[in-house]
Amino acid sequence: MNKKRLLKLLRGFSVRAKRILHVAECDKFIPPYIRFINQNFNSDEHEFLIKNGMADDELEDANNICLSGRSALLKVKHHTQLIIKMHRADKIILHSLIDIKMVQILSVMPWLLKKCYWMIWGADLYAYQLKRVTLKEKINELLRHRVINRLGHLVTYLEGDIALAKDWYGAKGTYHECLMYTSNLYKQYKLPAVDKVRVNIQVGNSADPSNNHIEALEKLLPFKHQDICIYVPLSYGHQEYAQQVIKQGKEWFGEKFKPLTDFMPFDDYLLFLSSIDIAFFNHKRQQAMGNTITLLGLGKTVYLRSETTQWHFFAKKGINVGDIEKLNNLDCHKLPKNIEIVKNYFSTENYKKQLTQLFDK
Repeated sequence: MNKKRLLKLLRGFSVRAKRILHVAECDKFIPPYIRFINQNFNSDEHEFLIKNGMADDELEDANNICLSGRSALLKVKHHTQLIIKMHRADKIILHSLIDIKMVQILSVMPWLLKKCYWMIWGADLYAYQLKRVTLKEKINELLRHRVINRLGHLVTYLEGDIALAKDWYGAKGTYHECLMYTSNLYKQYKLPAVDKVRVNIQVGNSADPSNNHIEALEKLLPFKHQDICIYVPLSYGHQEYAQQVIKQGKEWFGEKFKPLTDFMPFDDYLLFLSSIDIAFFNHKRQQAMGNTITLLGLGKTVYLRSETTQWHFFAKKGINVGDIEKLNNLDCHKLPKNIEIVKNYFSTENYKKQLTQLFDK
């Protein structure tokens, strides 16, 4: 079927069109993002076509939200709606490109790509580094290359990720600087003054192997006899991997190792972050930015790998972060300069301004 015939067929469907179509899986970032858009922008100009995910229960009832459903029939309906609505939209905002079905659809409808805005999450970009063994995996990566290469627009606040997209996939799209999600915004808290000696340490942010927990814990072994407490969030991700981390952590640090295996409500998790003195994020790619920004905004000491795009981003902004490969002590002091920079750049006002530019251009 040629393009003209397909467009004629699509016009036959009596589906109400919105100017901006958001396509996403219902990850934890999405419900707060939708609330922010509906509260701060004209909701009649935005439509959210959402695939079921981990945060379905957090979605609010709204006329501009369509959740796919989990049955085979409902998934077919979702993809049919997706094709129709993408053709009718003025802009298509793709919240991650990790969904291979989405990539497959876009690969056979390349005329849509010039109006697509890819919000780069990290895993969808760094998938380039995964080893492809089967023919299916190799074909899907070729399709990813075909799509990313032709996308009209790239959205992130990490210029390093844009450089990688250009290097790995030949991406040519226009770069739009945007904080993307409310989880990346500065959060101000009144913290109680605590007179303590123990150093509270956070390692990683999930039970994903990309946290490289055991390698990070090994770097803390020289300090195991100090008055420390090591907290490791492991409530979501690969639970078999989580058990490996717990076993090794207990063996090395005993009662000083505290795995967090139960899901915490958002406010409780923020309270937990406020109690941390030093955080170690040993990811080899862009990840855990919400955690990192919150901790830096609280003036906490944060260590990252210096080869990551986020390390270079913070360094460019003048935000002090430590190099995890050069750890030689557990000194931690409140960093007022970090707080001020984070407060100004990761502000709600800046976020709203960036989204306004993104939606209006």
